[in-house]
Amino acid sequence: MGVADVGCGSGVGWDFAGPSAAAPSGAAIIGYRDVGGAGLDLRVAATTAVALVIEFGGRELIVDNAGGRQALGGFVVGLPMAAMRIRSRHAECVEVRLSPIRAHSLLGIAATDLGRGVVPLEELWGSEVRRLREQLADAGTWEERFALTKSFLAQCDRPMRTPDPEVIAAWHRILASGGQVKVGELAESLGWSRKRLWARFESQIGLTPKRAAMLVRFRCAVVGLLAGRPAADVAAVCGYTDQAHLCRDVAIFADRTPGALHAGNLPVIARDRYRAWGTFFQSPG
Repeated sequence: MGVADVGCGSGVGWDFAGPSAAAPSGAAIIGYRDVGGAGLDLRVAATTAVALVIEFGGRELIVDNAGGRQALGGFVVGLPMAAMRIRSRHAECVEVRLSPIRAHSLLGIAATDLGRGVVPLEELWGSEVRRLREQLADAGTWEERFALTKSFLAQCDRPMRTPDPEVIAAWHRILASGGQVKVGELAESLGWSRKRLWARFESQIGLTPKRAAMLVRFRCAVVGLLAGRPAADVAAVCGYTDQAHLCRDVAIFADRTPGALHAGNLPVIARDRYRAWGTFFQSPG
């Protein structure tokens, strides 16, 4: 789910909470409930985080993405290459975002197995997810829901299952450069061949280094576009060859034009989520 999500719908009447300071390192948790009956309808751009969404109101989320349309009580999505749409008539959700480094030890599957679409949480954790949804529904406060979610994640965590140090270093370099790093130079700095870096990075992060750099560069561009800066200026600052190059990447990751990415176009719930996530995943995780 995107650090700056592209929303549609009225977005009024939301009970919003987060992010939780109690979340483990490399993760953040927020919560939102539709208390006004407006319904949830979000167009969500790709981001540099792995996202888990858990619906606890007894309803399903309708997700349209590269994998087609699914009705789910909860899902995880990796680092997708395409935008997605999430709808619900009355959503009540806890959402967790994980750096891809952190996700490697929590999910129990290879990042590449997430594919380009969403994966139902039951496929990862079975009946334990249904029990968590029941507990979240019974909880009376967001603090309780965040504590339950944190406890669940702690039980799933396998700290010994971490990416290679070189992969972690490569991810941090890509983030720090705003996606403006050459893969060949990156591999050389790590003492690896380009082929080895490409294979190990993709298997553990979920994208090739080149695609990851594209994604990070796009996320940097989104910050400028949402702030209302001219697309040509954003393209120059974020390392695009020209404005047309920026337009192509925005179309890939957000299914929109740069002009459509403006904070004034977002409904209330999308703006709240954008402010809550801030730049959490623009720093190493």
